[in-house]
Amino acid sequence: MNRIRISIAPQLREIAGPAIDWVWRQALTTLGYAWQETAPGEPCDVAYVVDCERQPLAQVVIVASPERWRSPSRYRLRSLIPDELFPLLCFVREPFRQRVFERRGNALWSYRDLLFDLFWFLTGQEERTWPQDNHGFYTLPETWLASQVLEQAPVSAMLEGLGALLQQAGADESLPRWPDGKRAAAAITHDVDYPEVIRWLEPWRILRRQGLQGVSPAWEVLIGRRNHWAFPDWMKFEDRYGVRSAFYFVARQGSLLEYGCGLPDPFYDVTSPRFRALFRTLIEGGWEVGMHASYLAYASPEHFAAEKRRLEEAAAAPILGNRHHYWHLNPADPEETLQLHAHLGFLYDTSLTHDRHLGWRRGTVTPFFPLAQKTGHEIGVVQLPVAWMDAQLMQRRELTQAQREAAIVALVDRTATLGGLFVVNVHDYVFDEKLFPGWLAVLRAALDRMAERGDFWFATPAAIALHWRERYERLLKISAGLDEGR
Repeated sequence: MNRIRISIAPQLREIAGPAIDWVWRQALTTLGYAWQETAPGEPCDVAYVVDCERQPLAQVVIVASPERWRSPSRYRLRSLIPDELFPLLCFVREPFRQRVFERRGNALWSYRDLLFDLFWFLTGQEERTWPQDNHGFYTLPETWLASQVLEQAPVSAMLEGLGALLQQAGADESLPRWPDGKRAAAAITHDVDYPEVIRWLEPWRILRRQGLQGVSPAWEVLIGRRNHWAFPDWMKFEDRYGVRSAFYFVARQGSLLEYGCGLPDPFYDVTSPRFRALFRTLIEGGWEVGMHASYLAYASPEHFAAEKRRLEEAAAAPILGNRHHYWHLNPADPEETLQLHAHLGFLYDTSLTHDRHLGWRRGTVTPFFPLAQKTGHEIGVVQLPVAWMDAQLMQRRELTQAQREAAIVALVDRTATLGGLFVVNVHDYVFDEKLFPGWLAVLRAALDRMAERGDFWFATPAAIALHWRERYERLLKISAGLDEGR
C-alpha cells in the first residue's frame, strides 16, 4: 500500500500540533490511507501550509488558518455552502472566500482550511455554547435545524472531498472500509429502560400518549395481558432480517421514589434469576449484552466501575460497549466522561448524540477515536455515532407516519452515500404495536431499505468497533509521523 506523503508547516505545530495530528489521523484512517510525514520543503503529496506565496513541492496544497486554530471555540456556523468537492463552512461575521480552489502549476491549491473545519465539527466546538436543560440536552440553533446540518453529516461529506483531493495527488490503493465489499454498515441497539411494567402506573402513561385510543391497551396492561418483556419478540423479528442487535442494561437499580426526585434510573435488577437467564439466551443466540451506564455514572469513576463489574458478573461475560442513560455525559465536559471509558476498559461507546434531534451530533457517519481537548490526547475507545433514536421521530406529532418512515429511509441512503455506519436506538419496550403504534414500523422501514439495497454489513456494535479498531491499528502500523497526542 502506498503511503500519502504529508508535510505540515512548523508554525501550525507550535499552535496546535496534537489537534492537527489527531484530525489527520482520523481523516486518513477513515479514508483507508497510510501516511509518511515529510519535512517542510521536501517533495510530498499534500502540504499543509501557512504561507500562500511559497510554492511547496506538493501535488495538493491546503492553506491553513492559524487564527482559527488559536481560538476554535469562538466560531459559530452561519451556513453550509455546497462546492465542487465538499460542503464549505461559513462562519458568522466572517467573509466567505469565493475562490476556494486554484490550479497553480502542477499543484491544486485549497484556500479553505479543511482540517480546521473537520476538527471544529468533530470536537463539538459550537455545541458547548448552546442552551442545555436539566438533563444536559441541547437546544440547537435555528440555523442548524433549518439547514438540517446534522442529517447532512458534513464531516463525512468533507472527508469524501478530501479523498478526491488525495486521488488527484496520486493516491490509489486504500484499505476497504467495511468487510465483504459492503459500502456501509449497520447496527441495531436497544436501551433497556422499562422491561417490567408497573401495572398500576403504566395505564396512565398509555392514556397520556394515546388518549381515548389507549383505553383498551391500558386495560390489558392493568390486568396483566400485555407487558414490556419483548426480548423474545425482538429476537424473532431481528432473526428474520439476519440481524443481531445489542441490548444495553442498567446495572444500578433505581426506584420510583428516586425517579420522582429527579434520578431516573430504571427499576429492574440485573442480578435476578430472570435477567441472568435472559443474558444467557441473548449471548448464546449471538446478541450482544452491553452496558447502559446509570444517570450519574459519569460523576464517580468508582461507581461507574462497580456498575460494569456487576453487569459482567450477572451476564457471566465481558462487557465491551456502553451507552449512557439519557445520553448523560458530563454536561460541562463530555470528553472527561469519554476518557473514563478508556480507564474502565471499554472497547466502544455510543453516547454522542442529541436526545431530541435527528442525525449525527459530531457530523460524521463513521466511527472515530475522540480527542481529549484539555490534554491533547486521543481517547482509545471507539465512538460509534448514532443516527436515530426512536422518540426523535415518534414524538414529533406534526409528522405523519409516512413522513417518519421517509425520514429514516433518507438517513439510510445518506449513510450509504458516505460509506458510513447506521446506528439506531430503539427502546426495548416499544415493540408492541398496540402500546406504541408506529414505532416498530419506522425501524422496519429502515431494515427493509437496507435489505433492498444489499450493500450494508450488519453486525453487533462490538463486532463493528473491533473491526474499526483493528483496521485503525493496521494503518497506524504501516504509517510514519502524525504522532502527537497518540
